[in-house]
Amino acid sequence: MGFDPKCPWAWIASRWLLEVERVRDVRVRFHVMSLAMLNDGRDDLEEWYRAWLADAWGPVRVAVAAEQKYGNEVLRDLYTALGTRTHLEKAPVGRDLYVAALTEIGLPAELADAADGTDHDEALRISHHQGLDPVGEDLGTPAVHVPGPDGRTIAFFGPVVTPTPRGEAAGRLWDGVLLTAGTEGFSELKRARTRPLVD
Repeated sequence: MGFDPKCPWAWIASRWLLEVERVRDVRVRFHVMSLAMLNDGRDDLEEWYRAWLADAWGPVRVAVAAEQKYGNEVLRDLYTALGTRTHLEKAPVGRDLYVAALTEIGLPAELADAADGTDHDEALRISHHQGLDPVGEDLGTPAVHVPGPDGRTIAFFGPVVTPTPRGEAAGRLWDGVLLTAGTEGFSELKRARTRPLVD
């Protein structure tokens, strides 16, 4: 699953997928994407969203730095540690957040230094495009890739859902999403958001 640690919809989708692991034969791998990178240089952003993106570079840089040094498997726990603080505890994005999350999962606090530099931006760009390109332009996180039965990758944006489906409800949503997204030529199914964002 492609995620940006700041994205609340990716956070809910990630918690849904972890529920799916409990009820279906699925193992989730996490993959860093960046909404800041996706929207870099765009002049048509609404002001609130531009402000929201202002501190979005730090978390993805820290995640990519950790992945580069310790491998992809660290992203599962690091994303949970970052996301719990960001989305549930409403901790501000910044060095204290990074250090607390890194320390919780036993990674060195100095990885937080990556947030303020561009040393990992090329790796971030590659990771971002690996997550986004199979899904399509003008989409973002969450992005899910699944190996299809015919060997091709089923890739899609979403689902955008709230609250997080749990137990067998998570499994049923997974079944439906795979059936829909795996249909040749299928591209979109959407309705207005009418419920408040909750985990």
